[in-house]
Amino acid sequence: MTESALIFGVESSCDETSCAVVADGRRVLSNVVSSQIDLHARFGGVVPELASRAHIEAINTVIERAMNQANVSPDQIDAVAVTCQPGLIGSLLVGLMAAKTLAWTWGVPLIGVNHVYAHAYSPALDAEPVEYPAAALICSGGHTALYRCDSPRDLELLGSTIDDAAGEVFDKVACILNLGYPGGPVIDRVAGNGDPALLDFPRSLLKGDSLDFSFSGLKTAVLYHVNGQPGGSRKPRRRKTGPHALRQAAQSGAGHGIEHFTEQEIADVAASFQQAVVEVLCVKLRRAAKQIAARTMIVGGGVSANSALRNALQVEADKLGCGLRMPPLSYCVDNAAMIAGLGFHYFQAGKIDAYDLPARATVRR
Repeated sequence: MTESALIFGVESSCDETSCAVVADGRRVLSNVVSSQIDLHARFGGVVPELASRAHIEAINTVIERAMNQANVSPDQIDAVAVTCQPGLIGSLLVGLMAAKTLAWTWGVPLIGVNHVYAHAYSPALDAEPVEYPAAALICSGGHTALYRCDSPRDLELLGSTIDDAAGEVFDKVACILNLGYPGGPVIDRVAGNGDPALLDFPRSLLKGDSLDFSFSGLKTAVLYHVNGQPGGSRKPRRRKTGPHALRQAAQSGAGHGIEHFTEQEIADVAASFQQAVVEVLCVKLRRAAKQIAARTMIVGGGVSANSALRNALQVEADKLGCGLRMPPLSYCVDNAAMIAGLGFHYFQAGKIDAYDLPARATVRR
């Protein structure tokens, strides 16, 4: 078993090109992230072809910056870890080919990493090791899932979304409210001025003690609130303002377009929507933690940066008497530090991949 190692990480599963150098699985020496938010903002979401081209343009510069910031040379690197699944296939291929080239050139092992599993490891970066067993909630634009974690390498899927992922719904609702892209940060900000208890949007918990998620009904409820029920009157009219009028509109689905909402009304819709998502995520993670008698609850992925979720989960953890591990905001988004960190544990275990390691858009178990 290798007790000490320097791992170079590469992440390109979606719209962040990232490279990092991590020592011994936890000490981050560098973590460079080149974001494509401005590139995709005008489309309201990630355009796969544009994303892969942007990765090609950025990858060499990001590699160089990561090595320079860590102040290390190639002969000090013990292995190269890279995201190989899941993600946009074109984006994955760029990072994977770069990592294979580096591993071959530097003469070190190649390690393929599932970046969703890496999100579950991200709270351990620049921090103490996680106490296991742990219940991990991974929530991002492409994934919402619960895992039982018995170690950094041993994860078992407990539940996942049957339709939209949480981050995806944040983006879609932000579009409905004309707030821009990406939706998560802007809704979090706007919701701070709203009343989260004003509108009773649905919370889909599914049957029994299900650990699966469903957010499509919530998204549709927001759409109907803003634009009205299908087949109903769409003729614009001046809306009454105030809590009573807004509550009546939510109950009747009598909205007529976001242009007729006041700034305060938009904030109230954002806050009420956000509260619905947070409550569902908290209920599901609490169920999972109880089911496996978890010592720790973990949250990772882009949505884990949401301030309301972080506050609510701390309350849940205190009630259960178990630990809560959340990554710093810089490690919530897709990043190579978490890839290198988890890659260290694979390296320790001798889990090395060949150069024919494929990219997979979906998880292969």
